[in-house]
Amino acid sequence: MKNDFRKMEDEMDRLATNMAVITNFSARISATLQDRHERITKLAGVHALLRKLQFLFELPSRLTKCVELGAYGQAVRYQGRARAVLQQYQHLPSFRAIQDDCQVITARLAQQLRQRFREGCSGAPEQAECVELLLALGEPAEELCEEFLAHARGRLEEELSSLETELGPSPPAPDVLEFTDRGGNGFVGGLCQVAAAYQELFAAQGPTGAQKLAAFARELGGRYFVLVERRLAQEQGGSDNSLLVRALDRFHRRLRAPGALLAAAGLSESATEIVERVARERLSHHLQGLRAAFLSCLTDVRQALAAPRLAGKEGPSLAELLANVSSSILSHIKASLASVHLFTAKEVSFSNKPYFRGEFCSQGVREGLIVGFIRSMCQTAQSFCDSPGEKGGATPPALLLLLSRLCLDYETATISYILTLTDEQFLVQDQSPVTPVSTLCAEARETARRLLTHYVKVQGLVISQMLRKSVETRDWLSTLEPRNVRAVMKRVVEDTTAIDVQVGLLYEEGVRKAQSSDSSKRTFSVYSSSRQQGRYAPSYTPSAPMDTNLLSNIQKLFSERIDVFSPVEFNKVSVLTGIIKISLKTLLECVRLRTFGRFGLQQVQVDCHFLQLYLWRFVADEELVHLLLDEVVASAALRCPDPVPMEPSVVEVICERG
Repeated sequence: MKNDFRKMEDEMDRLATNMAVITNFSARISATLQDRHERITKLAGVHALLRKLQFLFELPSRLTKCVELGAYGQAVRYQGRARAVLQQYQHLPSFRAIQDDCQVITARLAQQLRQRFREGCSGAPEQAECVELLLALGEPAEELCEEFLAHARGRLEEELSSLETELGPSPPAPDVLEFTDRGGNGFVGGLCQVAAAYQELFAAQGPTGAQKLAAFARELGGRYFVLVERRLAQEQGGSDNSLLVRALDRFHRRLRAPGALLAAAGLSESATEIVERVARERLSHHLQGLRAAFLSCLTDVRQALAAPRLAGKEGPSLAELLANVSSSILSHIKASLASVHLFTAKEVSFSNKPYFRGEFCSQGVREGLIVGFIRSMCQTAQSFCDSPGEKGGATPPALLLLLSRLCLDYETATISYILTLTDEQFLVQDQSPVTPVSTLCAEARETARRLLTHYVKVQGLVISQMLRKSVETRDWLSTLEPRNVRAVMKRVVEDTTAIDVQVGLLYEEGVRKAQSSDSSKRTFSVYSSSRQQGRYAPSYTPSAPMDTNLLSNIQKLFSERIDVFSPVEFNKVSVLTGIIKISLKTLLECVRLRTFGRFGLQQVQVDCHFLQLYLWRFVADEELVHLLLDEVVASAALRCPDPVPMEPSVVEVICERG
């Protein structure tokens, strides 16, 4: 190590000596070249200046060549590089001449650019380039702004004219999705290009320029929206929303870009309003469709009820018709819900808008469509209760019965199911008040009650008409001794039995009071006429005959009052009781208007006993039938000059034979 360090020290000494020699030599060189360096720097500056002067002197020829070759951008850049220098030294004659030549060439260049711009044969990027070059040449910005928008208007109006032609009567209208694609790619795409180019070119115009662009976009956008709405209106008659929703989605998506560029024009808001308006119209269309489907179901029921029965073949029963109507309506409701649910799908661009997250679900679908249809159905059903005519107009009684059961089923289960299904599919976030399920169920139950009550009145009126005509068209004073039950009474029993079967197809039996053991054996041996004579006659002497009218009125004070038009309950017994009460009350009132001979009274006695044999089993309380028939025979006896009742045993024989 001692040897190595001693050797290194010697080498370092030699290196220091060499460095001193190099430094001394470099200093002498620098001193020798100092004068030449300054001269070279001056020569380099002169060379650069000469190159600039050469560029200035060659500028007119270069500009001319660029204009001839169509290199307008290069010519404008040359002019821009030389403009400041020519302006600064324009007082010198040589520079002034160059500037004059350049101004002439530049004017010709500007004229060619304007000509090219005004021809409008090139696309939007080329026209934007022309405007940019003209601005660089110092042309007035406000004038260029107006011209730019005018030329853009021409191109966009061509797109609008093309769309309007497609909507004309002669060619078939294009598919709505295809139409919105064409409008989006053509008009909306062109509007985006115009807006972007305008904002880039005329940013220096400030709020005034922005207002011009917004007014421009608002006017043309409004015309485009009118065409879109015309095309969308042609889709309102269809039942499928899938294609329409896809078209609305693309229409709404495509207007996002111009909506962001032109916030002041309100294009996005207008597009959203159109979508919302179409959605409301679709809800109204589906509501009309549900109403039409319900009316169609009623028409089918009418046809099935009116169709003659073929030999050996029975038509569908009321229970089957009810099941068909109920399932058909429910399937239509589900289809409508599925169709309008497309407006709230997550992948749809406008589904996150406040309207579709709130009002559309609660007020549109739930209240407007579902609740509106249920109420419309109830109103349509109730309209059958207001039909004119003595027999309920042209409404078949079976239809009234079916509709009452349908409304009752809606009250018990269907309404709750439909509204629960609606609330699950449309997650309602709106706080607006909605119709409670209980309110809707109460309306349906009231409709069912009115229909069933009207059914009782109609059927009671039919039987009453038969009884009224049978009493009014007979001469009761000169009638022969009864040997048979009159045919009309048999018809009354047959019709009542048919009604009992008909009601039993849709309603439960109901509760009856306990029946007496002799209900079917009771005869008219103790009718009011005979009871009055047996009870009251012994109390009076023959010299003071008892007033039979007074006796009848006294008896009514102690008899139970019968409410003929009492409320009808939802069971078979209540319905039949109401019909029979109306029928027998009509018979009683008709009897009170006639005068009877002895045999006429006996015929009434036979007829009433026949009715009692069969009608007691249909009512809730058999005593009601007995009381009404008692009063019929008693009234006939009061209107008979020679009231001699027939023996009960003979009455029984005649009725059994009948």
